[in-house]
Amino acid sequence: MSECTHDCSTCGESCSEREQQDFSAKLNPEASVKKVIAVVSGKGGVGKSLVTSLLASEMQRRGYQTAVLDADITGPSIPKAFGIHEHARGTEDALIPVYSVKGTQIMSVNLILENDTDPVVWRGPVIAGVVTQFWSDVLWNNVDYMFVDMPPGTGDVPLTVFQSLPVDGIIIVTSPQELVSMIVSKAVNMANMMNIPVLGIVENMSYFKCPDCGKKHEIFGESKVEKVAAQFGVEHYARLPIDPAVAAMVDAGEVESVGTEELNGLVDYIEKGV
Repeated sequence: MSECTHDCSTCGESCSEREQQDFSAKLNPEASVKKVIAVVSGKGGVGKSLVTSLLASEMQRRGYQTAVLDADITGPSIPKAFGIHEHARGTEDALIPVYSVKGTQIMSVNLILENDTDPVVWRGPVIAGVVTQFWSDVLWNNVDYMFVDMPPGTGDVPLTVFQSLPVDGIIIVTSPQELVSMIVSKAVNMANMMNIPVLGIVENMSYFKCPDCGKKHEIFGESKVEKVAAQFGVEHYARLPIDPAVAAMVDAGEVESVGTEELNGLVDYIEKGV
């Protein structure tokens, strides 16, 4: 291509020159990760980190060793959801992930900053490099399922993760709004460009269930997840309600105690099909 800059790390095009290059990052020789699932969203504020935490917690409850790689470097929230306040330790050669109360292994930039309120004011290539290091330099211990909490959108970090990590599939998180189809299509198209399957779509804040009468109220509009899933040929989807009790538990660092009944079908599929 005449406009090619020959810098494939900033390009999403599929061409013969790209196919000759390998951007995959090597896992630490003493680490082990079997399956990698990226949790993505087309925009922020839809509950992507919540879904990541719930999926990891449910898999851990089912007897698997899970891990969360927090790739949302500028907006990390995974440690708080799991109630982790300690710093990650390290050896001369590697970082040691921090374990949650129930045993999920976690690595996040907030675990290596002096204060968890310190802003991360880094440029894109530096941020992407940190994500790669979280894969290569961390001693992940016999992980069955790693969930990667991605930043929203389709920028540097998602591209780095898809190119550098052996991603087995993605989960798309969205909300019930008219723009949802366009936003989901961006994530689906990026996954298709990288030849990564879409495992499912989760519609968060889908409805509110009245605690008095039990009626479901679709506060943000009619659910569109079934229609959108069919549009893109995605067989598995889930709807998560607005639940103030869940929000309170996550704020208190108790996400591992949140029930995940609405996600069970999707988790079953991941367990059997990935």
